[in-house]
Amino acid sequence: MQMNTPPRNTIRLTRRGRLALIATGAVVAGTAVAVPLLSPDSHEEKKPTSLVIPEGWRASQVYAAVDKVLALPAGTTRKALPTADLRLPIDAEGNPEGYLFPATYPLDEKPTPQALLKQMVDMANKKFNGAPIAAGAQRNAMNVYQAVTIASIVQAEAATKADMGKVARVVFNRLARGMPLQMDSTINYALNRSTVKTTAADTRIESPYNSYQRMGLPPTPIDNPGEDAMQAAINPTPGDWLYFVTVKPGDTRFTANYAEHQRNVAEFNRNQRSPKVSQSPSKSR
Repeated sequence: MQMNTPPRNTIRLTRRGRLALIATGAVVAGTAVAVPLLSPDSHEEKKPTSLVIPEGWRASQVYAAVDKVLALPAGTTRKALPTADLRLPIDAEGNPEGYLFPATYPLDEKPTPQALLKQMVDMANKKFNGAPIAAGAQRNAMNVYQAVTIASIVQAEAATKADMGKVARVVFNRLARGMPLQMDSTINYALNRSTVKTTAADTRIESPYNSYQRMGLPPTPIDNPGEDAMQAAINPTPGDWLYFVTVKPGDTRFTANYAEHQRNVAEFNRNQRSPKVSQSPSKSR
């Protein structure tokens, strides 16, 4: 049967986008990222000793966290990019999105935004430029930067680690068939938001990150993926899936059949309207 993309006013590939700014109901960009030392005598909080960057944070969140932990005016870290001497791929064109590797970074006596950003990018290069990742990317007919871009989508879209390989396979299958990716996470990135609700109007926005209207991968990664997502991007799970939707927490359904996908989406919508089902796009950790 010929594979045709259904009308864009009806299809939703995922009907979900990762809630990258929210974890357990709290905004995390300014909290839970600095690890302070407490004085055993006074119990007063001292200067933080490290900075934690979670998997899937966007560059904008990383900048805000660095500003906060270093007690700098908002926007300082972003402005420091040109002087940070970051070793980024040529394809990145100076944009570190995808290469601010999620990890715990120690803070020395006089930390600077430039030094922290450089540590993150150096860590990403160490993780991504090794033979296994480079060979895996080549095996899938892509370069490392494209693999990081796919990994960032996987990081944003997969509900669990177990789903990551399947999400990656959906991306590859759609690319191979010349279908638009139609990922809500790329729309969320374009609109600088995080939500599970993508409207028809959202899918018509003018943006290179609108994967409903534009073919192929977005021009850059859409977040900073971790190692599990990267492994999924170079080792996608075998399968013929073209669609997926998280119907309810713990129940993500993958299919190659559009009619079946529509039924799954209808169930998702019913669950969204039901107060008995708490639907969350954020990952199970």
